[in-house]
Amino acid sequence: MPQFDKVSKGIALGLGVAILIPVAWKTLVPVLRPVARSVMKSGVRVIEKSREIMAETSEKVEDLVAETQAEMCAKRMAIEDELDEAAAGSTESSKSTRKRSNVRNIVNE
Repeated sequence: MPQFDKVSKGIALGLGVAILIPVAWKTLVPVLRPVARSVMKSGVRVIEKSREIMAETSEKVEDLVAETQAEMCAKRMAIEDELDEAAAGSTESSKSTRKRSNVRNIVNE
């Protein structure tokens, strides 16, 4: 009869679980619902904060790019002015007919 004893224990355990799960569910849902809501609220706060941080970081990077582009443009203009002065110093007669070159003209020539 040891085989029947194992089967009866298995059936009893299965019936006990089948009865206890709905009871436990009805008991635990009201308790766990506020916990789940608080976890969800914390998650939403973390997401909102990370979005703020990403927006600030993106803005700072865009500012750095704009500053770098402005510096590069200023350097190009300074080089252009030096080239214009050098060209004007070498030939005074061509100064009146020559257009002021810009970076595009220098690159295209």
